Amino acid sequence: MKKLVISALSAGMITVGAGVANLSVSGSAQGMELAQNLCTYVAGDDRLRMRQQLRQDRRQLRQLYEGILCNGMTMLQFAMDSGSDDIGEFIVSQLPGSIITRAGDLEWAEANGHGDSAIAQAIRERIGS
Repeated sequence: MKKLVISALSAGMITVGAGVANLSVSGSAQGMELAQNLCTYVAGDDRLRMRQQLRQDRRQLRQLYEGILCNGMTMLQFAMDSGSDDIGEFIVSQLPGSIITRAGDLEWAEANGHGDSAIAQAIRERIGS
């Protein structure tokens, strides 16, 4: 079942409007609801609710990260743009450096004036640069 859901999340892209953000997520209605919730938690810097949601859905952030965009940005970019340092640092701690590097989050931070943020510093420590 887990593999089925993950493959559904890597299917075609669907854009939906969320109360807090326009988000883009691949897959089913359940996947869209999860993505909307995660984007809302990022915008609200609500680390506790994000952890609860992930635990409830028996998901790991590393499985979902590359398939969810909030306002056209990755969750880390959205956290930096929203000033949500606590949840941004949490997200960094949950992801392998390879995913963060592939997403280009540090380059985005430096190009968009967030290079000195706490999240960007956590990314540097995570990827070792």
